[in-house]
Amino acid sequence: MSSAFGSAASPLSPLTPQDAVARQSARPASGSSFEKAVIAPPAEAVMAAVLSVRPKIAALIANIEAAILGKRETVKFMLVGLLSGGHVLIEDVPGVGKTTLARALARSIDCVFRRIQFTPDMLPSDVLGVSVFDPKETRFKFHSGPLFGNVILADEINRTSPRTQSALLEAMNEAQVSVDGVSHTLPKPFIVLATQNPIEYAGTYSLSEAQLDRFLLRVPIGYPDRDSERKILRDPRMQRSIDQLKPVINAAEVVKMQELVDQVLVKDELVDYILELASRTREHKGLALGVSPRGCQMLKWAAQAHAIIEGRAFCTPDDVKRLVIPVLGHRVIEKGRDAGASRKDADAILSEIREEVPVPI
Repeated sequence: MSSAFGSAASPLSPLTPQDAVARQSARPASGSSFEKAVIAPPAEAVMAAVLSVRPKIAALIANIEAAILGKRETVKFMLVGLLSGGHVLIEDVPGVGKTTLARALARSIDCVFRRIQFTPDMLPSDVLGVSVFDPKETRFKFHSGPLFGNVILADEINRTSPRTQSALLEAMNEAQVSVDGVSHTLPKPFIVLATQNPIEYAGTYSLSEAQLDRFLLRVPIGYPDRDSERKILRDPRMQRSIDQLKPVINAAEVVKMQELVDQVLVKDELVDYILELASRTREHKGLALGVSPRGCQMLKWAAQAHAIIEGRAFCTPDDVKRLVIPVLGHRVIEKGRDAGASRKDADAILSEIREEVPVPI
């Protein structure tokens, strides 16, 4: 099967709004009814806005790839999470660049970056903050914790206790935290990039299904190809490149891109396609838990963000298909799976369902 995001070598070619409209108008009249409906040019203002951010997205991808080589597909998954306003769980074996990838994304954005190294003895107040009595003002004052940033690297999140893990639930779902009955809004944009090792469970606490459901995507990295790994070994500057990265976009630009995601066109046929995929997971004999309505919503948002990354103001079935496993793989439970066990069987079932459900054409 080809790469989920196409070839890493294919460039993001700049287009003017006029070129885009002309290209859409030049499409032949022949083709499926779905293609005629979906590929029709959306509102010109939305298309122009998508094309205006495309060079910034290309620059962001290039900046991250200066620190981690040969992972174009994974980098795009990360940007889907960023543009969707969701959170990303980076899950893979030690030494493949999980923390490097998260740091590279954080350093590429001119936002407040916080790294939290989770340990078994960490308390919720170590993450959220604490209220301290001020004798001068004779009142309690809230001192914010490291969670009050734009990009939060939650390193080895499964090494902390369920009590501390649960402290992140409100922050990841509501973009706010409550301490001593008072709610405190988190800054925008806000994204949690969490890492965990999927094969070593000694001294760890498996993430609950509720916690996993807060992550928009679960992203593996995998080993680099031979040429990329050779370059890593031969070029000593690769070890220092992460510290030399400079921001290429700022917080306001990120928020603008996130607002643009909701304007990406999703036809009714695609909505029905997503619903059918979810329905199949709920009926599959190998799954004990299928995709929830929240999972359907997350898949739609992710597909809209992916369309923007590809320079389109409309979604296609391919946007949905490419994101089925990253978005839904951690939201289903296969029958007989022990807590903390591998989710490879669930991914295989989702892949099977993805191939069986007719694509709207």
